[in-house]
Amino acid sequence: MSQYWSAVVHGLTPYVPGEQPKLANLVKLNTNEHPYGPSPRALAAIRAEASDALRLYPDPHADRLKAAIAARFGVEPREVFVGNGSDEVLAHTFMALLKHERPLRFPDISYSFYPVYCGLYGIAFETVPLDDDFAIRPADYLPHGPLAAGGIIFPNPNAPTGRLMPLSDIERVVAGNPQCVVVIDEAYVDFGGESAIPLVRRHPNLLAVQTLSKSRSLAGLRVGFAVGNPDLIEALDRVKDSFNSYPLDRLAIAGGVAAIEDEEHFQRTRTAVIATRERLSADLASLGFDVLPSAANFVFTRHPHRDAGELAAQLRQRAIIVRHFRQPRIEQFLRITVGTDAQCAALVEALRDILR
Repeated sequence: MSQYWSAVVHGLTPYVPGEQPKLANLVKLNTNEHPYGPSPRALAAIRAEASDALRLYPDPHADRLKAAIAARFGVEPREVFVGNGSDEVLAHTFMALLKHERPLRFPDISYSFYPVYCGLYGIAFETVPLDDDFAIRPADYLPHGPLAAGGIIFPNPNAPTGRLMPLSDIERVVAGNPQCVVVIDEAYVDFGGESAIPLVRRHPNLLAVQTLSKSRSLAGLRVGFAVGNPDLIEALDRVKDSFNSYPLDRLAIAGGVAAIEDEEHFQRTRTAVIATRERLSADLASLGFDVLPSAANFVFTRHPHRDAGELAAQLRQRAIIVRHFRQPRIEQFLRITVGTDAQCAALVEALRDILR
């Protein structure tokens, strides 16, 4: 039936999400989901919203959610944009703010959705190599004469490496590129980083994007947001309202507000993940693995004497799923989500058995 496809579809290479296998007794450490449940207040708010009111359209502006996010981060609601997960927010960002004559720049090892968006929207791009330690070098993103970028985007912490860029280096990149928008994708920032949102007032070209999928345990609800100068937010709203005027449903708005406001649950569960990550990193190192320093809810690791693909396959035989990326420079790495203490202990014991 491909004869009916539009020309753009033939040229697309879609993003491949992490596997969601339906296996019993599975230790699932491949998609960076939070090991602990959402805020009880969020669940209660979602249940309360499941009423006859669902026959009505939701607030197209999600003003309650914008107000909650603005209060949490000390900004104005007009500086907040919301969407169906950070992926939709990023999709609108690529169209509204990153499609220019000069190419977009992002790391060669980064979130693999970025080149997909470029293909979908016809955006020229250049990848910038990470250094030998898989870190982003701020100097690589500073303009050099006529080679200034049309836009810049990278995750912080980076994915899939987990490496963190200090806020001072982020500001150096933003301040050094006043000709374009710099997007900081902060999906994992709550697990060890410092958000760039406080820099928004000083830099009108900065957009920080976050999600409730990771640190708020709401991957199944699909809520993401961006914070930036009102001029950037207006561009996102114009694209959103040309695509879908009601992106967030009533359940997502209610659950998102409650999750944002439940600071105690957020702090307790993210702290638990951080502690488990540090133990997991130490345990992997004791087994001979090289482990990159991570500020995310996953670790990126390789064994100098074992093939990563074979390790992933042997773990799968033991009902443990991790993520293996078959791409240059990182084909010998595994990305392992930080699960519960029991899940991580099962992983370490399985690896110990495999490595004997």
